[in-house]
Amino acid sequence: GPDMPLSRLRRAIEECCPHLAASVHIRLKLMAEGELKDMEQFFDDLSDLFTGTEPEVHKTSVVGLFLRHMILAYNKLSFSQVYKLYTALQQYFQSDEKKDGIDESDMELTNTEELEGRMEKEELDAPLREEEISCNGPLSQKQAEYFISQQASLLKNDETKALAPASLQKELNNLLKFNPDFAEAHYLSYLNNLRVQDVFSSTHSLLHYFDRLILTGAEGKSNGDEGYGRSLRYAALNLAALHCRFGHYQQAELALQEAIRIAQESNDHVCLQHCLSWLYILEQKIFDSCVLLEHSVNKSLHFGLPYLASLGIQSLVQQRAFAGKAANKLMDALKDSDLLHWKHSLSELVDISIAQKTAIWRLYGRSTMALQQAQTLLSMNSLEAVNVGVQQNNTESFAVVLCHLTELHAEQGYFAAASEILKHLKERFPPHSQHAQLWMLFDQKIQFERAMNDGRYHIADSLVAGITALNSIEGVYRKALVLKAQNQMSEAHKLLQKLLIHCQKIRNTEMVISVLLSIAELYWRSSCHTIALPVLLQALALSRQYSLQYLASETVLNLAFSQLILGIPEQALNILHMAIEPVLAHGAMLDKGCAMFLVAKCQVASAASYTPQKKVEALESAILNLNEAKTYFAKVDCKEQLRDVLYFQARLFHTLGKTQERNKCAMLFQQLHQELPAHGVPLINAFK
Repeated sequence: GPDMPLSRLRRAIEECCPHLAASVHIRLKLMAEGELKDMEQFFDDLSDLFTGTEPEVHKTSVVGLFLRHMILAYNKLSFSQVYKLYTALQQYFQSDEKKDGIDESDMELTNTEELEGRMEKEELDAPLREEEISCNGPLSQKQAEYFISQQASLLKNDETKALAPASLQKELNNLLKFNPDFAEAHYLSYLNNLRVQDVFSSTHSLLHYFDRLILTGAEGKSNGDEGYGRSLRYAALNLAALHCRFGHYQQAELALQEAIRIAQESNDHVCLQHCLSWLYILEQKIFDSCVLLEHSVNKSLHFGLPYLASLGIQSLVQQRAFAGKAANKLMDALKDSDLLHWKHSLSELVDISIAQKTAIWRLYGRSTMALQQAQTLLSMNSLEAVNVGVQQNNTESFAVVLCHLTELHAEQGYFAAASEILKHLKERFPPHSQHAQLWMLFDQKIQFERAMNDGRYHIADSLVAGITALNSIEGVYRKALVLKAQNQMSEAHKLLQKLLIHCQKIRNTEMVISVLLSIAELYWRSSCHTIALPVLLQALALSRQYSLQYLASETVLNLAFSQLILGIPEQALNILHMAIEPVLAHGAMLDKGCAMFLVAKCQVASAASYTPQKKVEALESAILNLNEAKTYFAKVDCKEQLRDVLYFQARLFHTLGKTQERNKCAMLFQQLHQELPAHGVPLINAFK
């Protein structure tokens, strides 16, 4: 490994052999503060260890082999090289002495508690400093290879433990200064530039890596005559992947065509399968290419590429989930791919599969099942061997699952827990890391929902720009929600219509249904109740066609509200019983509250034709439902809805002659009404 500081070396020796640590320090001090002949004497003394009838060290022992290797290396040095070695030893010792001197002067100025705290912090930080090598001079080939493999492993498994992008690039530049043809250093530089989304530098480093690979003949040694061509086709394939990642699809397609052409000339089926996978990724930006994907999976299995085959199955499942295929068939397909993962110990793909299941259950509106899958992944241990202290599974799968978990907690009103998970995400995936955009989007969305629930529309509006930067469709949709809440109906309608056309074009069914529900709400608020019905029926047909059960339930609730407004509350109550169960089982707190509030409204409207005794029972039942709705709204701090519930309860208590309860509700209503003045919209005229 790289040379560690003397203080650390002494500490490491002290842990296993305390008396030896002092001897090492004394010998180094004698050599560093003495003359060149002291170092020569040291190597002469080493040679004497092997002499005699009972030598202190056997030549074939581990220590013996190491010492002989060191003596041979020293004997081969020229005089100038011996002098350089001696000056390097002096610098090594003196730099540590200077550091100790600074620490001692600091100790005199600090009290014991501060010193203990600093020592504890140093112990905690110790593993991080071990990885930070200073390339002041040329490193040996093995030291450089160790540093590169270590940093590459950390970038894959736990990016937070790797050097910061700027520090790592500085070290790599130092390495390349002494050895410009070191291909692996160029590849690590490519990975490092990807971390900070630097398209120019990452392309530059990738091309240099393959250039050096061809120049040094590293590929030719392992692959015979095919080495040169193999480097070229994989260079083109990697370049295509790079362009695809940055959204340069036209350049990616050109690079991919080049890779396919070279792979076909060389009859390289493995490379062609990788090309086919990337071709699917590019083609799906234009049209659904299920046939291409199925062909890729079959060919990958034929050529014994389980990793590629499994990724193909995952993509196929995702595509069919968006196409509205039955959940049981998708889960069966994922079960088959899981068997493939366990058979070949592909732990990364096990994680992807579980994250995929979490996302599918969320898509279908089954939050309980999604929560179960998320917990399964988080409680799993990786199959891959990683160093102690390195965070396992720092992959996109974990980022996705933790983001879903954050949203699930926020929906249920557990904002403190959601904040803790987000804090963990920020530590695990720093802002410059590859998957940071996932938690950034969820963080903004949760803040937006809280601001909307609290009636602070100016804050919600300020968050729209951040959401749009991360996801343009989500941003436009939320801008429309803010305009609707501010009663800017025509502007909101124009925006929603544009978004609807765009989402239909790109086949984003989930967003299409959400937009249709928002448009229906605009029609209610404009007293165009009959126009809202066809829009809602269209949303219901789409949600049932694509098996989006939760959105279907939400659409039915909206239809029930339309029927209530149109004067048929009995019919509204009948269809409410169909839809309310999934909402109460899997819904967000806000949706549960809205559903119970709607049930209470329908009960009161239906009671108009009842006998006096039956009417009293119906109103009391409505009050109980309103209490439940109030509990749900209070959990997510939804003040506007709470105000509406209190108003409704006060009216019901007044009808039943319960003066004390009525006055209590009226007082609470008045407090909220002063805090959130009405915008001139009738309270009964909105479902959410």
